[in-house]
Amino acid sequence: MIRRHSFTLTHSASPSRTRHRKVGFMKIGIIGAGNIGGNLTRRLTALGHDVSVANSRGPHTLTALVEETGATAVTAAEAARGAGVVVVTVPLKAVPDLPSRILEEAAEGAVVIDTGNYYPQRDGRIGAIEDGLTESRWTEQQLGHPVVKAFNGTYAQDILDKGLAQGAPGRQALPVAGDDPAAKQAVRALIDELGFDTVDAGGLDDSWRQQPGTPVYGNRGDAETIEKALADASPERTAEWRA
Repeated sequence: MIRRHSFTLTHSASPSRTRHRKVGFMKIGIIGAGNIGGNLTRRLTALGHDVSVANSRGPHTLTALVEETGATAVTAAEAARGAGVVVVTVPLKAVPDLPSRILEEAAEGAVVIDTGNYYPQRDGRIGAIEDGLTESRWTEQQLGHPVVKAFNGTYAQDILDKGLAQGAPGRQALPVAGDDPAAKQAVRALIDELGFDTVDAGGLDDSWRQQPGTPVYGNRGDAETIEKALADASPERTAEWRA
């Protein structure tokens, strides 16, 4: 029997509202400049945030992204420096190789967003996850800092193209899981600013409900659809996911 949760939906503003809610200027560090990291850099700089971005190959390889967005290219060791929000968006196999104490210079109370997914065919076998530890709990242990799981099942192009004003019909919703209510709310507010509703997907130990192979993964539905998909999830890994 799968235990069903009562998930909390983000409250939407009136449909007449024409702008996304502004959460205020923030310093944001993005570790990983792939599809998700690159498009978050584009959107967050456009919203006026101070974004530092890093990849595994060094700042000199980010010239085009910097010229396009006005973000600051830094090394991975520098990405979290002074940041109130840090986005870790690298393959799971790369997480243990991140610089030690990478979050040590982040702002006090910094919120860390984990966008990662475990794909055995890419990451190799990670025993703890195979034995039932959620992907984000594993990442949290590697980083030594609490994380909030978000964006892991989101199409990167949707970050650029699908954002809508609060209350707009069919506004896409994203699941957000984490143990710290304040950190989770900060992430939900940031996602709202990007133009998406959110659904509270529970604590980090519940985040298996949004891992690859679940009904919510890649789901572009509204908040009601995402809530149902989370409730319908099974912890059993699908054959397609393992292929």
